[in-house]
Amino acid sequence: MLVRGNFKTITELPRYVDINEWLAFHAFEFFNHINLFYGSITYFCTSQTCPTMSAGPGIEYTWSDSISKKVRLPAPQYIDYMTSSLQSILDDESVFPTKAGSDFPRELPSIVKKMFSQMFKLFAHIYHEHYDKVLCLNEDPHFNSLFAHFISFAREFDLLDKKEVQPLSELIDIMLKNGVIC
Repeated sequence: MLVRGNFKTITELPRYVDINEWLAFHAFEFFNHINLFYGSITYFCTSQTCPTMSAGPGIEYTWSDSISKKVRLPAPQYIDYMTSSLQSILDDESVFPTKAGSDFPRELPSIVKKMFSQMFKLFAHIYHEHYDKVLCLNEDPHFNSLFAHFISFAREFDLLDKKEVQPLSELIDIMLKNGVIC
């Protein structure tokens, strides 16, 4: 998706649309789109080139294992665990029901917030470690548009904390200043 201008009109909750439907739809869409971009640069993100899941100097993400122990992983392994985990949540009918008459869980906003936190880490990793590849593949207009939409949506529904976005705060500030994100 390539959007020029401000994302306000496509992030706002439309009248007569259930907020849970809106959050679920966007969680699904952003997950699928960021996966497509990662897929295009996955050849360059190896255990040798990315021995940690980093997002710039001094920013390293650790994975919490099944007993909540923090584990340092190479970026591809971290991303595999993260995407598998998010896909599992998206496939869970008790969280994201697909049958008519089924209700979303009360905690859906907090689940989506956790999902956005994980997806942001992938954006941050790609921007800091692989943006040169995004440029070489001529994907930058689409990737930047996706990121601007993602951040605009996250801001509209309070899905990311200020501390979380710190690795890309300069980019976000530039996009805000230029009126790209709202």
